Amino acid sequence: MKRLTLLLALLTTTCLAGTPGWLTSYDKAREFAQKSGRPILVNFTGSDWCGWCIKMKTETLSKPEFIKFASSNLILVELDFPSKVPQTPELKAANEAIKQTLKVNGFPTYVLVNSQGQEIGRQVGYLQGGVPAFTAQLNQWIAAAKPAAP
Repeated sequence: MKRLTLLLALLTTTCLAGTPGWLTSYDKAREFAQKSGRPILVNFTGSDWCGWCIKMKTETLSKPEFIKFASSNLILVELDFPSKVPQTPELKAANEAIKQTLKVNGFPTYVLVNSQGQEIGRQVGYLQGGVPAFTAQLNQWIAAAKPAAP
């Protein structure tokens, strides 16, 4: 029942996000990550002005193969810094706070954090190779972050 409640809450929240499958609240993503044990992929993007962000979304993040991988392995959160799309002052402030906390200086930046918010991997800029290259990188970070077996 707990898993069903988590799934329903996640689906409801992701349907409200700007991009299907992606949350827009880092705090909500942390909550889901703590319940599920999955890491959070934080996508820092300029969705309406950053050419490399748009290219990465088109070639990788929106592909069914990536969405399938992410649905089993990650909690997704998109923190957008658009130039033309209006955002509430609260959302702008929340996104900027996480940007400062995770020391993000450019777009796109993808930061993988564990459920406690500790960084376990970072990709700055566009990554060539589409879904296979990005999921391989994510799998490498996830494997490296797992504690060694006793």
